[in-house]
Amino acid sequence: MSTSSEITPGGAAPALATVALLGAPPLIKGENARGYDDLLARICATLQPTDSLEEIWIRDVVDLVWETFRLRRMKASMMTDATHEELGDTLSKEYAGARETVQKWAAGDAGAAEEIEAALVGAGLSMDIVVARAMMYRIEKMERLDRMLMSAEARRSAALRELDCHRSPLAQKLRRSIAQAERAELVVDAPRLAIEAAPA
Repeated sequence: MSTSSEITPGGAAPALATVALLGAPPLIKGENARGYDDLLARICATLQPTDSLEEIWIRDVVDLVWETFRLRRMKASMMTDATHEELGDTLSKEYAGARETVQKWAAGDAGAAEEIEAALVGAGLSMDIVVARAMMYRIEKMERLDRMLMSAEARRSAALRELDCHRSPLAQKLRRSIAQAERAELVVDAPRLAIEAAPA
């Protein structure tokens, strides 16, 4: 799916007709642009916008969902980095070469993981303790990220409520139109139905 106003290579139109007016997606360099496009396409397929206002609200929702994902990734990355650092600090007091081993562990080396596990047990520690210490030293940053997450989620919910409010009167109008059409059809058919219902 394309986030431009052009037709995609497969010949399909963009998910939002107003996408060119809404500007480029709010992506940070290096973020997964395809992931954003897929999210936009999926939400458009689910909500099926019927006018420009709905397209704007859907774009707001997508951007806020993406912001929520980004903040969650940031939180996980912060804790991963903090744990890595705390592990290096903790084990460097126990044995020489600990930081190099921690680097290998962070890169996914299975031998380094076993060595670190043994070193932690030998020091009377566990990975849970290391993670707890890492979090304790960064608790203010974690809380700030949590507040940002709550704000993004609240704004996303508000955008969805606006979409619901916009669609509700349209649905009521549609129901009234259908009811009027049905009544008109019954009035037209009434003489025929009366004749059919009359005894022979």
